[in-house]
Amino acid sequence: MAGLYIHIPFCKKACHYCDFHFTQSVKQMDDMVNAIDTELKMQNEFLGHDPVRTIYFGGGTPSLLEDHHMKQLMRTIRFEYDLSSNPEITLEANPDDLSREKLDMFYAHGVNRLSIGVQTFNNELLTWMNRQHNADEALNCFYQARQAGFENISMDLIYALPAENHDIWLKDLKQMTQLRPEHISAYCLTIEPRTAFGNWLNKGKISDIDEEHAASQFEILTEVLNKYGYEQYEISNFAQPGYESQHNSGYWKDEKYLGIGPSAHSYNGKFRKANIANNAKYMKSIQDERKILFDVMTLSPEDQVNEYILTSLRTKWGCDMDLLQSKYGVDLKQVHGFYLEKLAYKDLLFEDEGFLILTDKGKLLADKIAADLFIDAGTN
Repeated sequence: MAGLYIHIPFCKKACHYCDFHFTQSVKQMDDMVNAIDTELKMQNEFLGHDPVRTIYFGGGTPSLLEDHHMKQLMRTIRFEYDLSSNPEITLEANPDDLSREKLDMFYAHGVNRLSIGVQTFNNELLTWMNRQHNADEALNCFYQARQAGFENISMDLIYALPAENHDIWLKDLKQMTQLRPEHISAYCLTIEPRTAFGNWLNKGKISDIDEEHAASQFEILTEVLNKYGYEQYEISNFAQPGYESQHNSGYWKDEKYLGIGPSAHSYNGKFRKANIANNAKYMKSIQDERKILFDVMTLSPEDQVNEYILTSLRTKWGCDMDLLQSKYGVDLKQVHGFYLEKLAYKDLLFEDEGFLILTDKGKLLADKIAADLFIDAGTN
């Protein structure tokens, strides 16, 4: 099975925390969709005709797409790719874009999963982040999505936002659990260098993230969502039973995926490639030269092992030591046996039938633990 990702690089506003590739100028939307459509046709051999079980429209803001854009792209996808039966088709959306008319249109084109960027229900913090919507719009779009027939809705939250206490965070979680979306993604605020927040941090206008405050809010998050029946199947992702994101799970389970559009990434099990993150050059090379501009990173066996360790440890399924042995010839117990015993003694990790799984305490240190388990060239 494989996944298909389509990057729509347009936004109405630039959120102060975002460092993804996008532009606020939508005047070239039609030209960009035509270029993406062409790339879909040019790349139809990349996945080796593995069945595509997930399609993900990300960005940017894919909810800016119009009816004729969706019709064009979905027609090409269905014609050029081998789709599995009833593929998961996700579209990322901002609440202010999701009118009932828009929701009906996306639903008619086969979108069966919405990922709505709420971030918080606090209007002051939404303004501080430069979000386009307000709390009422977030609520209304959810209710309208239900009326339009969507039975698989994911909603995003951001924690570690500036606050004297946890009151706002608790209110956000209360509102979210009252809505009962099938899936909730919760991300810690990060301040990236090439963002408004990064600039403000350098100028002393805001403070850096309080790690202790963030850790406390993460613990509150897991406690509340577990209480309401959401399973934490990946560190930042919670789902009701049966509603895990199939697309994102493919990334964590080392499945192939093809990324279409400027800045999109692809992986075929042996190497990764990244399309150029420049809209004008991307469109010109495809439309004028029928050429895709991208960089390739060939993965060594050590790279593949380390990436698997990093991603698998973030999930409820954990790191399969038998897979590492059979596929890469790596005996993780032989290489890091003492460290694994130390992690288990500190209640940060446990072993279950050959899988290494992080405890709740361990999840707070997931990236460090994974890095300490990385292997070097020549390890076997």
